[in-house]
Amino acid sequence: MSHSDHYLHGFTAQEQDRLYRQARFLENIVYSEVDLSHVKHLLEVGSGVGAQSEILLRRFPDLQLSCIDFSGTQIAAAKQRLSQNPLAQGRCEILQMDAQDMSFSSNHVFDGAFLCWILEHVPDPKAVLSEVRRVLQPGSTIYVTEVLNATFFIEPYSPAVLQYWMKFNDLQYDMGGDPFVGAKLGNLLLSLGYTNIRTQVKTFFLDNRQPAKRAEMIAYWTDLLLSGADNLIESGYVTKEIVEKVKDEMHRSAKDPNSVFFYSFIQANAHTT
Repeated sequence: MSHSDHYLHGFTAQEQDRLYRQARFLENIVYSEVDLSHVKHLLEVGSGVGAQSEILLRRFPDLQLSCIDFSGTQIAAAKQRLSQNPLAQGRCEILQMDAQDMSFSSNHVFDGAFLCWILEHVPDPKAVLSEVRRVLQPGSTIYVTEVLNATFFIEPYSPAVLQYWMKFNDLQYDMGGDPFVGAKLGNLLLSLGYTNIRTQVKTFFLDNRQPAKRAEMIAYWTDLLLSGADNLIESGYVTKEIVEKVKDEMHRSAKDPNSVFFYSFIQANAHTT
C-alpha cells in the first residue's frame, strides 16, 4: 500500500487474514484473463501481505517476482508468510518502497507489472503508474485491477448498508484514496503513453441461479464492509448503531431466498513502448 495512514481497513492480524482469504476468493475472476507466462521478472506494486504474490508464484512458475509496499507492517507479514512457501524460495524479493518514488533505475530488469487493489488507496495513482512505466523495459506488459464502488447493489433494499457504503467511500476519499479509480484506468494509462490499452468490466451478478455462490459472496462482502468499521466509527463517519444495522441487513440478505448481489470492478492491460 501507499502511506500507512491511507489504508482504511487497518493493519490488524484479522485484517491481514482477510486479505489472504479475499485473494483466494476472488482469484478465478481476477486472473481469468491475466497472462504473464511470457514475463521473466514481474514487479508487484502494493503487494501488502503477499496474498496476490502467492497466487502469482503458483500460477506462473517461471516468474521472478519483486514485491514492493510502503507499509513495514505489511512487509513483515509478507516476509513471514512467503518464507514458509516453497514456491517463493529463490524467486521472490520483498522490498519496502514508496510506489510514487521507486529507487529502481529506469528501464530496470522488469518486463511486467501487476497492481491489484492498490491505486484506490494512493493519493496520486498517476504518479504510481508513471513510476511503473519508468522502471519497466520497453515492450513490457502491465495489469491493473481496481474497484468501482459505485456499482454495488444488494437486494432486499438495505438502507443502512447503502448509507454505510457511502460513508465508507467518503472516508476513503478523505484519506487520499479513490473508490472509483477503476473507471479512470483507461484515461490514466493513455495519458502516460501506455499502448495497446484494454479495459474490461468484470461483474459479480448473483441471484437465485447461484444460491451457494451468492451466500458466499454476501458473507465475504460483510467482512469487507466491517473491516472499515473501526476507522469509520473513530473518524465520526458512522455510529455503532449504524454498524449493527449493517450486520442485521447483511444477515437478512444472506437468508433471503430472493436476494441479489451485484458488483463490478475494472481490469486494465497495457504495454510500454
